[in-house]
Amino acid sequence: MTDNGKNANVPDQSPDPSSEAPTSPDPSGEEPTLYADTVSEYLPQDPVAAASDEASQRERFRQSPGMDVGLEDMPRTASLWGDAWRQLRRRPMFIISAILIAILVVISFFPGLFATHDPRDCNLIDSLLLPSSEHWFGTDLQGCDYYSRTLYGTRVSISIGILSVFFITIIAVVGGSVSGYYGGKVDSIIGRITDIWFVIPTILGGIVILSLVRTRGIVTVSLVLIVLGWATLLRLVRSSVLAVKANDYVEAARAMGASNTRIIMRHVLPNAIAPVIIVSAIYVGVIIAAEAALSFLGVGLQLPAISWGLMISTAQQRIITAPYLLVFPGAFLSVTVFSFILMGDALRDALDPKLR
Repeated sequence: MTDNGKNANVPDQSPDPSSEAPTSPDPSGEEPTLYADTVSEYLPQDPVAAASDEASQRERFRQSPGMDVGLEDMPRTASLWGDAWRQLRRRPMFIISAILIAILVVISFFPGLFATHDPRDCNLIDSLLLPSSEHWFGTDLQGCDYYSRTLYGTRVSISIGILSVFFITIIAVVGGSVSGYYGGKVDSIIGRITDIWFVIPTILGGIVILSLVRTRGIVTVSLVLIVLGWATLLRLVRSSVLAVKANDYVEAARAMGASNTRIIMRHVLPNAIAPVIIVSAIYVGVIIAAEAALSFLGVGLQLPAISWGLMISTAQQRIITAPYLLVFPGAFLSVTVFSFILMGDALRDALDPKLR
């Protein structure tokens, strides 16, 4: 047998060229570190906080050297408020209501810029004059310019509506957040108080309380409406907080050691506040109508205050001989209430994902 034959039966002992030498350890001798930021990337994300973080990243990207172009290629995170604003800008209902509310607010702050006469400068000789170039809305029984009085009545109605809803919203947000987030006995106590308050009709309760008060001004009427009007909004806040509280990103924040206050302020309220904003906008119109109704019934604002409700109450006695006394303040009241309700509907359509 030849050498070639022997070599044919011997397996090849040469090393496999595809095999690699074992990797040497890191010369620094340090183990790779897993940071908390890396872990947080895999936790459920709060949509509001994620949108805020995305905005910060885009700002850093914009300020980085050499990043003057290509910013539009950076992916955007869906934002509830940004998407809602884009929806609102395309809705005529929102634009119309916003313009009307802006005009009414400006008139309420600066009625003297639009009035043609002093609303308290009255002359009995000019009593019950018809609308004319001198007196656009005519004059009332005392000879006061009705156009100027109607404009000055805007200040009272808008002030009571916004002031009352502002404090009603604060009470509702604080009470509803505590009740919905903590639950247990706290929820039971707040819930029972809310149920008792909820059964008191606003107008009837206002008549009873205000009839016991000797002096009834803007502050007094606002306080009564605040006391009687918070229950409905608080129940809405509680329901929204309960819905948001069940989300995974709230549990993730709690697991990472966030305090209850931080969780409520940063994760729960920002995602539960949309229904509150919608109802609060509508509530302004409701409160304005309630104030006018109380003044019309004689238990609201008192003379010499200038209020649409007082003007309508006085005008009912002369609805046949001077119908314009009822038409003009009634029209302003209707437009104001309608504007805030229209604003609430527009916000609902933009903020409610089911209606998009």
